[in-house]
Amino acid sequence: MGWIKVVGVGPGDINDMTFKAYTSLKECDVVIGYTTYINLIKSLIEDKEVISLGMRKEIDRAKKAVELALQGKNVCIVSSGDAGIYGMAGLMYEVVHKENIDLKIEVIPGVTALNAAAAILGAPVMQDFAVISLSDHLISWQVIEKRLELSSQADFVIVLYNPKSKERPENLIKAQKIIMKYKREDIPVGIVKNASREGQQVIITTLKEMANYEIDMRTIVIIGNESTFVKKGKMITPRGYIL
Repeated sequence: MGWIKVVGVGPGDINDMTFKAYTSLKECDVVIGYTTYINLIKSLIEDKEVISLGMRKEIDRAKKAVELALQGKNVCIVSSGDAGIYGMAGLMYEVVHKENIDLKIEVIPGVTALNAAAAILGAPVMQDFAVISLSDHLISWQVIEKRLELSSQADFVIVLYNPKSKERPENLIKAQKIIMKYKREDIPVGIVKNASREGQQVIITTLKEMANYEIDMRTIVIIGNESTFVKKGKMITPRGYIL
């Protein structure tokens, strides 16, 4: 019987991949993943059997990994960023537990798009922060709305994943309106598209103006708190040290 490693391959650039993730990819027999993520690591897996599946085929990917591991193959199933944050780790465990299959599964952590975007912007998440996906594909908008309300009331730095898609372009505007009920309209906002990938774009703006920029599913939006400021092109949330 083989093993399954659920590997976070990082935000995009191979230089941002952890050594443990790199080693796992080199040790396995088969790599399974969403086509876009497979393309990010193509140069590392040229000698591997590769199974590339499209968007919203997550359950198929997980079941295929189980099937191949039961045949004795060592399988890496990949996610961008960290596999345990909006990635394949949870689903992989759910599938195995539902089928009551005894397989060795290991989650290999990775650098998230949030980590990459924050580093590019400066130091915007030095205090408590909330990470919220605006995708209502798997979570209802009512739940997302409540999370936006409460994190805004508590003045968390707010990080938005999946902020805008062709299917639901209005969700970003709705989120902005909720957040502006509790945060000043001039609070700094960092927008990073394609963090650590080809075509990277960086914008620092305000809460009031953030929806005026080109934002899509490959964009991370970081909304500051009351103490966040911008200096020399960098977005900074002070930790609280007295200088």
